[in-house]
Amino acid sequence: MAETGIGEGGGRRRRTWRFWAALVFVPVALGILISLGNWQVNRLYWKESLLADIQQRSTAAPVNLAELERLFAAGEAVDYRHATASGRYLNDKERHFLATFEGQSGFYLYTPLELADGRYLFVNRGFVPYDRKDPATRPESRTDGPQTVTGLARAELAEKPSSLVPDNDETANIFYWKDLTRMAASVGLPADRVLPFFLDADSTPVAGGLPKGGVTQIDLPNNHLQYAITWYGLAFALVAVVLAGLIRRKSR
Repeated sequence: MAETGIGEGGGRRRRTWRFWAALVFVPVALGILISLGNWQVNRLYWKESLLADIQQRSTAAPVNLAELERLFAAGEAVDYRHATASGRYLNDKERHFLATFEGQSGFYLYTPLELADGRYLFVNRGFVPYDRKDPATRPESRTDGPQTVTGLARAELAEKPSSLVPDNDETANIFYWKDLTRMAASVGLPADRVLPFFLDADSTPVAGGLPKGGVTQIDLPNNHLQYAITWYGLAFALVAVVLAGLIRRKSR
């Protein structure tokens, strides 16, 4: 009988310890789950605002290069802003960015556009298939004389987007990430004469059909509502489990 009493006493102590541990753990865990859900809701509002802003910038009437520079200098976003520029392509200095477009592998052609004031703007003229990398296979793409290009401005990247991305192979003229500084340096353009953003040409057809413009992809995932529901759902499940446990405890 004494051993039974000791066993029952130990069981009660363990149940009491678990009860007080749960009393401390559950509010903390619940607070964390709700905070994560609230954070995702805030991220949802931020992402929706960003997408609306990008939509407005990309569909507005194109601004000229001077206005684009003014916005950039003022610290306003130029990424995806509809813009236009005029100049002369330096076709012998085009850089090749490895890419896929419409399920086909190939390259985007980044060609310096020499402006009237002697500065340069790198234009992503569009896509050419892998076997058309050599300009000799597409002589019609090397447009001469004054050109006007309209498209979407793109901000330069401050650094390589990921350690998984290979280093650019400047010798082979294959770029795996858009390093504007190295693109300019690899063709001997002075850094202080190169505008600090790109321009992606629109889909206006060009002679010979290459390069194919309009390659800009605006695809920013917005899964924050799903994440918020997940965190709130876990919080609800935790409350349900605790309530069920309390009901069982009371029934005993």
